[in-house]
Amino acid sequence: LFPNKITTEQQSVVLVKRLLAISVSCITYMRGLFPESSYGTRYLDDLCLKILREDKSCLGSLQIVKWIQGCFDALEKQYVSFFHIFLMEFPIPSQMTELYQFKFKYKKEVPQMDIISNQMNFVNGACSEEDIKQASRLLIRKLYLLMQNLGPLPNDITLTMKLLYYNDVTPNDYQPPGFKEDGSPGDLFFDGEPVNLRVGSVSTGFHLMKVRVTTEKKRMGTVESNLIQKNGPTEISHQGLDCDEEEEEGSTKISCLNLAFSQEEVTGPKKKRKVSEPEKLLLEGRK
Repeated sequence: LFPNKITTEQQSVVLVKRLLAISVSCITYMRGLFPESSYGTRYLDDLCLKILREDKSCLGSLQIVKWIQGCFDALEKQYVSFFHIFLMEFPIPSQMTELYQFKFKYKKEVPQMDIISNQMNFVNGACSEEDIKQASRLLIRKLYLLMQNLGPLPNDITLTMKLLYYNDVTPNDYQPPGFKEDGSPGDLFFDGEPVNLRVGSVSTGFHLMKVRVTTEKKRMGTVESNLIQKNGPTEISHQGLDCDEEEEEGSTKISCLNLAFSQEEVTGPKKKRKVSEPEKLLLEGRK
């Protein structure tokens, strides 16, 4: 699953792409979005992973694979800053029920990693390949644990994705395969009382990937308390797409960039952030 060596930018991007594919596959599988035939099986130590594949009998899984490949293109070009997966209760397009956030940073310094506290700092120092692999395993295991402990989704669910970019390096006319310029009007409101969960992060000398989940409080089940992020959002608004403010490391606040924030945090004019949405919507509901 992981490159034998992670000493070059290309090896690093391979790792990040695989972590993204595994994570999205875990989410869709554990939330029961697609049939068993849409997944292949791989193993990470003693953990059985279900990986999305191009299942021609399921148009939904084909579409998701295409979107992931589009994100890969933006990752390789170092354009994408956030990759969001939205689960919405069909047929209400503005009412969100779960949000999965993947944050990407691109660094030239070599990071120093504290696996125990899960804190990452980019400094002039070496980060061993074994540390990176341990952090990758921990991220995947925590995501699987979280998915196992979340309560069931509503029966009719629509899934969509959005890509957010670093404006200073991304061409205005750039769109990855399978995506178009975002044209969604209005705000997105969360259904019920949302809770933010910090799943984890993995960093190399070239990339940093963080994963967070926002879900309804009533679906929490027996989720570990240390995953819960305080000051959860009351609204998911497109105004958040227009914010260039970065989130402080270790902060319990949700930044505007995360698309999840309290209404009182949105003040003043914001610079518009480039956003892409899928060319085709995935309208298959779970029956």
